[in-house]
Amino acid sequence: MSNVPKKVIYQFINTPRLFKEVDIIGKMLNMFLEYKPPKELRALFIIHYAPLILIIMIGPAAPIYKKWQIPLPMLPTIILGMIIFLGGALFYLKWEMFWQNTFNGQLVTTGFFRYIRHPHYLSLLIVGFGLSLFFYSLLALMVAFISIPIMIVSVIDEEKQLLREYGEEYRNYMKKVPWRFIPKVF
Repeated sequence: MSNVPKKVIYQFINTPRLFKEVDIIGKMLNMFLEYKPPKELRALFIIHYAPLILIIMIGPAAPIYKKWQIPLPMLPTIILGMIIFLGGALFYLKWEMFWQNTFNGQLVTTGFFRYIRHPHYLSLLIVGFGLSLFFYSLLALMVAFISIPIMIVSVIDEEKQLLREYGEEYRNYMKKVPWRFIPKVF
């Protein structure tokens, strides 16, 4: 970095694109920090995010204490985990931005919802698996696998609520988009 002239660094930092990207990240961070789920959904909200929080809490212990490590080569596993995590995080952020710009109380069937009915849950699962591999933690990976049935039960429960709320419109949407998480799989 000492070989890079200060003028070049200053020009890079002051580019409008960098400020725009920082501004978008700042807005999303504020949106995340200010979000409070409705009272009737708080328990469900905790259930959705609890496995991810647990993965974040226990994951770093594996390489630190050299316990419960994934029995695969370390560097490729960590790199793969980082790629999966970044892909899942990008998917989540794109979904969040789409949702904030689109949802006004109506049934949303465009964007990601044209292909799967629950992109939010899928993004959380992808992030969880990516972090588990990145942390190189077998215990965190087990939590990621345990979160799959938790998400499936949550999705089924949410779909019952959506059927009550949107009725025939949601039933038709379920026929048009039969996949909950992964097209042609589930």
